[in-house]
Amino acid sequence: MNPVRHSEDKEIAISKEKTCQYPYMSNGMKWSKKGCVLILAATIAAIALRLPLLEQRPMHGDEAVHADKFGDLLEKSFYRYNRYEYHGPTLNYLTLIPARLSSAEKLTDVSEFTLRIVPVFFGVCLVLLLLLLADGLGRTAAVCAAVLTTISPAMVFYSRYYIQEMLLVCFTFGAITCGYRYTRSKNITWALLTGVFLGLAHATKETFIIAFDSMLLALVLTLLLRSRRDGSGGFIKAVRAVKPSHFIAVVAAAVVVSALFYSSFLTNPNGILDSVRTYATYFDRARQNQLHIHPWHYYLKMLIYSRYAAGPVWSEALIVLLAVTGFIVAMTSPALRKGWTRKGLSGADFHLLRFIAFYTLIMTVLYSVIRYKTPWCLLGFLHGMILLAGVGAVAVIKLAPNVLARAFISLLLVAGGVHLTWQAYSGSYKFYADTRNPYVYAHPTTDVFTIAQRVEEMARAHPDGYEIPIQVICPEDDYWPLPWYFRSFPRVGWWNKVDENVPAAPIIIASTSVEVELTNKLYELTPPEERQMYLFLFDKPYYVWLRPKVKLLGLVRKDLWDRLQRQTQSIQPQTAGEK
Repeated sequence: MNPVRHSEDKEIAISKEKTCQYPYMSNGMKWSKKGCVLILAATIAAIALRLPLLEQRPMHGDEAVHADKFGDLLEKSFYRYNRYEYHGPTLNYLTLIPARLSSAEKLTDVSEFTLRIVPVFFGVCLVLLLLLLADGLGRTAAVCAAVLTTISPAMVFYSRYYIQEMLLVCFTFGAITCGYRYTRSKNITWALLTGVFLGLAHATKETFIIAFDSMLLALVLTLLLRSRRDGSGGFIKAVRAVKPSHFIAVVAAAVVVSALFYSSFLTNPNGILDSVRTYATYFDRARQNQLHIHPWHYYLKMLIYSRYAAGPVWSEALIVLLAVTGFIVAMTSPALRKGWTRKGLSGADFHLLRFIAFYTLIMTVLYSVIRYKTPWCLLGFLHGMILLAGVGAVAVIKLAPNVLARAFISLLLVAGGVHLTWQAYSGSYKFYADTRNPYVYAHPTTDVFTIAQRVEEMARAHPDGYEIPIQVICPEDDYWPLPWYFRSFPRVGWWNKVDENVPAAPIIIASTSVEVELTNKLYELTPPEERQMYLFLFDKPYYVWLRPKVKLLGLVRKDLWDRLQRQTQSIQPQTAGEK
């Protein structure tokens, strides 16, 4: 008998003996009551950190674009996958659930809460799914991972973002957990669920291919390492252990789920082919797009240390350092782990830990190598780091030489957790639109609320109310997220340049870059008998910031301004009399 293999088998046997006292479910899934309660408590904490004030932060341009696409689905029951833009369809279709529950029939009935509750739900599910992986990570490590998922500033911040990233991370993790459950039970139900999650991930975002390739390569490396260590052809045995019918079930479930979404539930068969053709578009964009080009260390620097101007220090270095520790633990030899078992590190499936370690490392490298970077893309490998960090947290405590050292390390971990929680709260509720927050990226300022408020005031004074004509003029169509805030105004014209042949509207919102052309149109090129006087819509300095470095000028026709002033003056005496 191979002594190394015997050591691993003995370790697993010890683990089973220690877990048999706990209640268990079918398919070999053993749950500790205490661990279950702690993960559920972390889930409640995750809800508390993610759910409040979802309407507080201005809509990001990407969020507004997705909301606009959802509006077509809600109002017209129409959705067509676009292989050039907007990503996959799951976000749109899943948003129908909270929209219908809130009785929304038009986009004007939909609020930021209705949209953002979708990523909140899947951000919370990341914590809850750890129940399925507790016997693989180790019960204590699973609880630590649940806590870190709950309080990670990036996880909290982007769980409140109406984009696809949190859904993609959740579906990918769902495939990993269900795949692991299948390896433990060989039950076809888990195989089918693995396929369903893979199909959902593929139908969510094109970057699924990075996660899938990372999973596949990590699985191969894990099996090869197992084969090399036991010396008995373990790789071939592992492959042959999967029933062909179960493998077909995984593939079939993934294909069916993905095809249903991409085909708009069989109304657009071309969407299935487009889901494959799209990769040519995104590979080309990753090479050529200069707008989001960043150095290889962009993500790691953001996680380890960020500070802008006089803002606070942002760091998830605790997670990164613990993840490195967890990686080392996963890669240690069975002979070394034999000594650790006596120190409380038993209970984990080291084949799973190696898989997660390889998966996380590969994902981190791939996303770092790709020059096209946006901060929310780090969530995929950050989640892998969090899983490893749970293992690392247990290791640094259990391997401490004495009680005093363990107490000191535990205190440091608690302090680090408090700092992460403070960052999570501050990032989402204080610096939610502040450029000093590293997770705020090309984000609109709170001035968009001023724009919406002033336009609504003018609309109430106009005879046509919300039917008032409005012109928005921004080169390169750089006006998002204003379509979201103007969704109640059906007569908004969107222009990327000043058109001298189009009559000026009562309200004009324009980029300051076209101010000269707009002034010429209003006063130089308009005949005197048709000329109207315009006033500034906003208070001094007469412009607002759409985003940093993007200024907007607002103009309102004088007769409309005067009408609003008369209405305001007529209301004030009545209010005084009532008092």
